[in-house]
Parts: sequence; C-alpha cells; structure tokens
Amino acid sequence: MNTDELEWALMKAERRVLEIQTKLHRWATDDSHRRFDDLFNLVVDPAFMLVAWDRVRGNKGGRTAGVDGRTARSIEAGQGVEAFLDGARGVERPSRRARRLRPGDS
Repeated sequence: MNTDELEWALMKAERRVLEIQTKLHRWATDDSHRRFDDLFNLVVDPAFMLVAWDRVRGNKGGRTAGVDGRTARSIEAGQGVEAFLDGARGVERPSRRARRLRPGDS
C-alpha cells in the first residue's frame, strides 16, 4: 500500500470510527442501563485497528518496542503495517481462564 492509499484508507477509517463512536454514545445516553456485550468485534474491526495504529505510531510509545520487541518503525520496514494488522486481527479472543490479572486489577 503506497502512502497516498494509506492516507486515504486512514481518512476513511477515522470517519467510520467516529460514526460508530457517535452511535455508541447516543445509545448509551438514550439508555443508561444499556449493555454493550460484543465490543470485541469493534476492537478487531479493520478501521479501528488502523486508527489505533496511527495513534500509537504518532505518540512517544511508537518509538518504544512492545512486548514482542518490535517498534512501529521496524514493523513498517519489515512486514508492513497492513500485514501486521491482518495478523493481529487473526488473534483469537482470549478465554476468561487465559486472561491474567495484573496487580491492581479486580
């Protein structure tokens, strides 16, 4: 994906994310007892992933290696953002048992 295509895709993704966030906000405001049970699908939505990547890439954390030892720049230079996000989307939802609580979590 070239730079112009990535910028266009990011612009469309930001618009989609904003529309979904606006809809969720409206639903929560209209019904304070509403439950949002399946937010995992939003987390792995391609638009949300691209917007999240852009935000992480643009902040100080983008220069710091993650738990896998890779930086945003090394991912861009290596496998590429699109392939990386596709791989991240393929991760299965962790079961409750597989999740580990960190100190301070309840």
